[in-house]
Amino acid sequence: MPEGELVQISPIAQSMSRARHDLPGGSDSDELPILHVDMDAFYVEVERNRDPSLNRRPVIVGGSGRRGVVASASYEARVSGVHAAMPTAQARRLCPTAVVVTSDFSGYIEASSAIAEVFESITPHVEPIALDEAFLDVSGAHRLFGTSREIAWLLRDAVREAVGLDCSVGVASNKTLAKLASVAAKPTVRSTGPEPGLGVRVVGVAEQLDFLWAHRVEALWGVGPVTLRRLNEIDAFTVGDLADKSVEQLVAAVGAAHGAHLAALAQGIDDRPVHPGGIPRSVSHEETFETDLDDPDLIRGETVRLADAVASRLRANGLSGQTVTVKIRHPDFAMQTRAHTLPEPFQTGRTLAHVAHRLVGTLDTSGGIRLLGVGVSNLSETASAESVAGVGLRGENLAESPEPCQLAFDLGLPPDGESGPGGDAHHGPTGDSELDRKLAEALDAIRGRFGRAVIAHGSAALRDGVPGERRWGR
Repeated sequence: MPEGELVQISPIAQSMSRARHDLPGGSDSDELPILHVDMDAFYVEVERNRDPSLNRRPVIVGGSGRRGVVASASYEARVSGVHAAMPTAQARRLCPTAVVVTSDFSGYIEASSAIAEVFESITPHVEPIALDEAFLDVSGAHRLFGTSREIAWLLRDAVREAVGLDCSVGVASNKTLAKLASVAAKPTVRSTGPEPGLGVRVVGVAEQLDFLWAHRVEALWGVGPVTLRRLNEIDAFTVGDLADKSVEQLVAAVGAAHGAHLAALAQGIDDRPVHPGGIPRSVSHEETFETDLDDPDLIRGETVRLADAVASRLRANGLSGQTVTVKIRHPDFAMQTRAHTLPEPFQTGRTLAHVAHRLVGTLDTSGGIRLLGVGVSNLSETASAESVAGVGLRGENLAESPEPCQLAFDLGLPPDGESGPGGDAHHGPTGDSELDRKLAEALDAIRGRFGRAVIAHGSAALRDGVPGERRWGR
C-alpha cells in the first residue's frame, strides 16, 4: 500500500470491528483461514420476510402444479420428511398442512446481493457458490476483526442485521472441512420438531481428522450415486473407511483422477483456494412442463423463450458464451443432451435460439418431453450491459411510465434445413450480427422500462409466464 494511503472501511465493517467480544465456540482459530457461510432455508425465510403469516408454519417453496418440484422447505416441513428436489405432490402428501409458495427470483437476488455486501465488507476474498452460500478467505482480516471464530459470529450478526435472515458458518483450514462444518452448525430436525443449530462450528486442526472421518462418504463433494455405489462395493461407507483404503484401491474403484482426489480428501487435504468473484461456468434455464410437450411449434416456442431468458442474463452480467447446450427429459425420465460450440462469443437471443433450435431438432421429441433446458457455457467477459431488471430508458422515472401492453415479435428462425445470415446449415449463425446486437439493446431498454413480461419473441408469447417464475414446474 502506498505510504499515506487511507484504507476505506465500510460502516458494516466498522460496527463489526467495534462489536468484538467473547463469543461461543471452540478454541482460538487465528490460523483457520476458510469460512463457509450457508443461509438457513434461504428461499423459505425470504418468503417469510415478505409474508410474516408464514412464520412457524410448514412452508414449501417451489412449483405448485402436478409436476412441481420443491426448491426449499422450512424446518417445520422437514420434520414430515419433505426435502429439496422432491416432487411437490409427494411433499403435500407428507405434509398436508404445508403452505406452498411459488415466486420469482427477484426477492432472492435482492437478499443475496445484500448478503454479499456484508461478506465483502470483511474480505475481498469471497467465492459465491450459489445465491445462498459462499466461501470466504479471512486470513487477512484477523488484525481488524479478531480470530476466524469471532469473524464467523460477527458475520452472523451482520447478516441478520442486513436482511433479517439466519446463516450457519463453518470455520476450518480448507474448503472441504469448512463446508462440512457449516452443515454441522445448521438447525436439526427431530421427530418432535426443529431444534436450533450451533450457528458456528469451528473445526480445529487437532480435531479435523476425527471430525472428517465420522462423516458418511456421500458427504464429500463429488460422491454421487454412482461413485457411492462403487465405494460401498469396496466397503467404504464412512470417510474413515475411505482413509483406510489405498490409493490403488480407490483408483481401481472410481478411476485415476477421482480416486486420487478422494484419497487426498479422506486425509483432510484440500488445497483449493478461494476464488473471488470470477466468471460463472455457465448460465442456463430449464422448465418442467405441466403436460408433456409433443407439438413441434410449442417446443420451438419454449426453446425460443428459454434462449431469450438465458441471453438476457448473459447481457445483464456483461458476459458472452460460445458453447450452447440443450437438454430434454422424456416422459420416462430418460435424459438427452446436445451441445455445439460457435467460433465466436455471442450474447443475443437470436443467435442462441437459432443454435438451440437446431440442437433440439437432432433429438427425438416425437413421444413428448417433460423438461427442456437451454444453457450457455465457455463464458467470457464483454463490455458491461445495463441490467435487464429495473433500468429505465435514459434514466426516466419508471413509475411515470404509461401502462404497458404486451408486444410480440418474431426471431425469424429459418425453416429446418436452412441457415440464417452468416451461419451454417446445421447449426445456424456463427455469432451475433450487428442487427442482433441492436435488437438485444432495444429489448433490454423496453423491458427495463416496462417490465420483462411486456415483450416476447413470437411463438414464445403464446405461453404465459417467463423463465424463472416457472423454474420449479407448474
